[in-house]
Amino acid sequence: MFSSLRIRNYRLFAIGGVISNTGTWMARIAQDWLVLSLTGSSAAVGITTALQFLPMLLFGLYGGVIADRYPKRRLLLMTQSALGACGLALAVLTLSGHVQVWHVYLIAFLFGLVTVVDNPARQAFVVEMVGPRDLRNAVSLNSANFQSARLVGPAIAGVLITAVGSGWAFLLNGLSFGAPLIGLLLMRTSELHKIERAPRGKGQLREGLRYVAGRPELIWPIVLVGCIGTFGFNFPIWLSAFADDVFHAGPGTYGLLNSLMAAGSVTGALLAARRASSRLRLLVGAALLFGVLEVAAAMAPTFWLFAALMVPIGIFGLTFNVTANSSVQLATDPAMRGRVMSLFMMVFVGGTPLGGPLVGWLTDEYGARLGFAAGGLVSALSATAVGLVLARIGGLRLHVDLRGGRRIIAFVPREAGSPEDPADTPDTSEARRLTAKA
Repeated sequence: MFSSLRIRNYRLFAIGGVISNTGTWMARIAQDWLVLSLTGSSAAVGITTALQFLPMLLFGLYGGVIADRYPKRRLLLMTQSALGACGLALAVLTLSGHVQVWHVYLIAFLFGLVTVVDNPARQAFVVEMVGPRDLRNAVSLNSANFQSARLVGPAIAGVLITAVGSGWAFLLNGLSFGAPLIGLLLMRTSELHKIERAPRGKGQLREGLRYVAGRPELIWPIVLVGCIGTFGFNFPIWLSAFADDVFHAGPGTYGLLNSLMAAGSVTGALLAARRASSRLRLLVGAALLFGVLEVAAAMAPTFWLFAALMVPIGIFGLTFNVTANSSVQLATDPAMRGRVMSLFMMVFVGGTPLGGPLVGWLTDEYGARLGFAAGGLVSALSATAVGLVLARIGGLRLHVDLRGGRRIIAFVPREAGSPEDPADTPDTSEARRLTAKA
């Protein structure tokens, strides 16, 4: 489960990450609550979230080109410094009493602009630290790291907001970026795995898109990630609305809901770290259950049932995310990894500028329950559709068996000579390979 931690460079990366991630979660909770306090609008929270992820939608692919072209450790030193500066700027504005909602919007956009390069560089840097053999484990531990910080960060933020205000949470977040900077500086560059960097040249963006489009094992998981990232992961909007409007509670309750979801996410990440492979059927199944659980939570009649459902939502949401991430990375040529992962992150978080305001409007107009249920329904339907497409590409069909002692529903190979058998085409070998992966 923890095999990647035996590597010194990755240990430094993980230690710095858990500290800065804790600060980031503190700032997220404080930011959402600050905007809600300044405006009283869930739509305004959605706009803030959208602005933070809008640069990824607009420029995400260019960030991948940069990550493939330049040394990733050097890029991360620059991006982590810039992210820390954004946190400190918001802290100064808030603590001085001059903060306005447009300040939060601007800093959220600048933060997102830096992550355009930071995200693909950080994702692709993992394989340089641990090598291909430990990549799946390291990706899972990265997610566990991020979600472990989510257990602590919201709780600390809730206490700080209640006791002394949001500004101190922003200050601690800005200072927390010193940890990954120290870790990067202490790394032994001689122990990094050498990855060939893409040469400077024209057409690298189009080359990356063609590369993904020609591989079903990449394009369809990325499509599913885009659908669920756009409509199913708008928790800042939903949880703040449930805490404030449905359960009439304060920031402490909002922090508690985030911590419960994080507990499930940590569990999902650690279970993923134990797996030796990332199967596409697990990807689709986790996405489907994630959507169904969101619909169930939206209908929960009591606070404690709603809170309890945050744990399995966290488990299946993180299982889906880790499986998609590791499957895509392992199926990608190292020289293309930055561009492919930038596309992955672009559709996952870059869809928020589209889904965030829409979900925020639905939540404001029709209530938190309907907004949450709509996101879950879209996630479940997307998982079903992509699962059927992958099955068809892989030469599988849905088989229902109502006899006792057998699996009721399963995907099985199409029978030879069946009218639905795919014809022999140049894509046959690709389909067979996809079937094996599924």
